Amino acid sequence: MRSLFSAYKNSFSNIQRNIWVLAISMFINRSGSMVLLFASLYFTHDLHFSFAQAGLVMSFYGMGSICGSYLGGWLTDRKNLGHIMMASLAGSGIILLCLLLTTNPLLISVIIFFYALVADIFRPANSKATAQYSDPDNLTRSVSLIRLAINLGFSVGPAAGGFIALYFGYKWLFAIDSVTSIGAAVMLWFYLPRISHEKKSSAIEKQKPKSLSAYKDVSYLLFIFLVSLYAICFFQIFASVPQYFSKECNYSSNTIGLLLALNGFLVVVIEMPFITMLEKNKRIFRYIIMGTLCLPVCFSMLLFGHNLMVAAIFYTVIITFSEIFAMPFMMKYVLSKPEADRQGQYAALYSIAYGIANICAPLLGLGIADRYGFEVMFYFFIVVSICVAISFYFLAMRNRKILLTASLES
Repeated sequence: MRSLFSAYKNSFSNIQRNIWVLAISMFINRSGSMVLLFASLYFTHDLHFSFAQAGLVMSFYGMGSICGSYLGGWLTDRKNLGHIMMASLAGSGIILLCLLLTTNPLLISVIIFFYALVADIFRPANSKATAQYSDPDNLTRSVSLIRLAINLGFSVGPAAGGFIALYFGYKWLFAIDSVTSIGAAVMLWFYLPRISHEKKSSAIEKQKPKSLSAYKDVSYLLFIFLVSLYAICFFQIFASVPQYFSKECNYSSNTIGLLLALNGFLVVVIEMPFITMLEKNKRIFRYIIMGTLCLPVCFSMLLFGHNLMVAAIFYTVIITFSEIFAMPFMMKYVLSKPEADRQGQYAALYSIAYGIANICAPLLGLGIADRYGFEVMFYFFIVVSICVAISFYFLAMRNRKILLTASLES
């Protein structure tokens, strides 16, 4: 136990103070983000939307996310990173309060769109700040610490959100999420040093040609496409699986919240020491593929689990290992690939991949479940995730050939 505790403690060593500030602000923010986990339940239970209507409304989050990620990438390469992050957090918190004022599906869709747009401006700036504050040797651990804070927030948020929804109502979730977003902005204002976009002034830097645009990097665009497919499958944990637990398994909101909290708790306990062991390995696609292959396994648990609680728990554990293997190394690939003048573009495209997933995940998951049933939905995502894993393998081979050719030419 002593050596285990020592290994866990060492996984947090030599991480810069500013990364801890970013991580703590993300924990404050994500503790209140239970609203997105329970939004589809709010729409179907309180507002009496159909599955298809709820999926359509939730897809507006993805549309706003794409626009916000693109705008965030543009701002990140030009403006003060701290100001971008603080304005995004505070603005999204204020916009979310508007959901308390209407039950009209059209107005709710518009509010969710603008909430996602403002909220996702934050992500490219946060990614670039993480890269700037980190040393190359501990970049993966810095990314994992940010993810740990997010998942710790997710472990607290869903458990509290399920309790709040059960005993006080879903509307209180919006108010609490708003307060936590504004609280995260205040945290950054007081503790994060101001990072400005530095204009290159030396003659050598001015003559230096700009690096390849992210929008012309074919290998990276293929990577982004596969990330979006992976995220569509993974996001069923928020989009359709809670509905499956509610409608097919008859679990209460509190039980669903605890299952989602288990995912966050396991990431908090396991990911940092796990990544510390793996981060020195340069073949990051190996872990991305392993994480992707966890998805068909976890969907199979629900498909053949006969609505048993043990199947739901195994599903949660396996999908947790999927994100622990895949997501930190996806992010490492994103941050280590571009020069500083293109980091905003590359980070924006990575965020856009998740924005696309936020559109397609509820539309596909709830749409298929509404028309054909959850069994067909599970088969569909098993096939898709296997195809994505195979595609990541071929992309890794392609990248290896490109690097080999470049080294021979030099």
